[in-house]
Amino acid sequence: MSIEVKVPVLPESVSDATIATWHKKAGDSVRRDENLLDLETDKVVLEVPSPVDGVLKELKFKEGDTVTSQQIVAIIEEGAVAAAEPAKAAPAAKAEAPAKAEPAKAAAPAASKSGSAELPPGAAAHAARNGVNPADVAGTGRGGRVTKEDVVNHIKVGGGARPEQRVPMTRIRQRIAERMMQSKNSIAMLTSFNEVNLSKVMAMRKELGEGFEKSHGIKLGFMSFFAKAAANALQKYPVVNASVDGSDVIYHGYADISIAVATDKGLVTPVLRNVENMSFADIEGSIAGYAKAAREGGLKLEDLQGGTFTITNGGTFGSLMSTPIVNPPQSAILGMHAIKERPIAENGQVVIAPMMYIALSYDHRIIDGKDAVLFLVDIKNQLENPHRMLLGL
Repeated sequence: MSIEVKVPVLPESVSDATIATWHKKAGDSVRRDENLLDLETDKVVLEVPSPVDGVLKELKFKEGDTVTSQQIVAIIEEGAVAAAEPAKAAPAAKAEAPAKAEPAKAAAPAASKSGSAELPPGAAAHAARNGVNPADVAGTGRGGRVTKEDVVNHIKVGGGARPEQRVPMTRIRQRIAERMMQSKNSIAMLTSFNEVNLSKVMAMRKELGEGFEKSHGIKLGFMSFFAKAAANALQKYPVVNASVDGSDVIYHGYADISIAVATDKGLVTPVLRNVENMSFADIEGSIAGYAKAAREGGLKLEDLQGGTFTITNGGTFGSLMSTPIVNPPQSAILGMHAIKERPIAENGQVVIAPMMYIALSYDHRIIDGKDAVLFLVDIKNQLENPHRMLLGL
């Protein structure tokens, strides 16, 4: 019996999808719920599983094609079995192999002088990245071996290839580009900065982290402190949590915070709902789940929709300071950065403390500088006095 495989029902905000990868080809056996292909929308990558056991009879589209909701992409013959591969009659060939191997063995020493297998790891990697054939490089190392410096010099004098590759943007990357340009062109964006002494947060994590992990099965990270502090501050300064809709301002009575997660396909922002009501364990668990889903391509469209405020952490990659871009229709975004020990003045004394620069980019059309600065100072005060934050003060 022939079974049709269809594109899943796409949300109203997503008109079509692109076939990113076929994991099976025509004639392959498939199992029920086994992933057949990946569909890439402008927001997320969707997996399309097989509805039955059988053989993939026909592919209706190839990789790179655009498809729409409920369109048939493949046909499966239910219950069929794939044709077995022809037996490989290799005994005779195996018997002859030793005799044929001798000439190649004899030729090996001549090729090994500058073959990539003989290169030091650094030289081999640099040659591969720059499209250089090691056989074309004159070696100056011991015994004529090619060093990384030889490869670098070879490229400098024009001896190496100058590879270029043109590839189309992924749907997600196109969408990111559109949203960034929309933000730039439609928002009067301004950024305010402050710095936070995280010594008390770090002391709390050191003192309570082990017990927290035993109780909740997850580590106590920094993001839960920042997310909770932001949710509390959003309640005090609701305009930072608002959005512009034409000539109206929409005030949200809840803190749905988007957490920026980097993937190999681009930045995605899954949403933590009602963070003002979440515990630290709830926040850490949700973030860990989203991060795992993002890495494995398991995020759902509903995970990315909504959001009234965003937190992004460039510090995980070493960023010391940046001006994050607001994600429309939101009106503000909080940027975290790297924690660095710096000398600061405290009670008339110079001390070394773990400091972080924080940034708030905001839509100046509805958020005045005063509100933005007070919001950022409120977050600073909460993080420098985390016991007050836990008490809701």
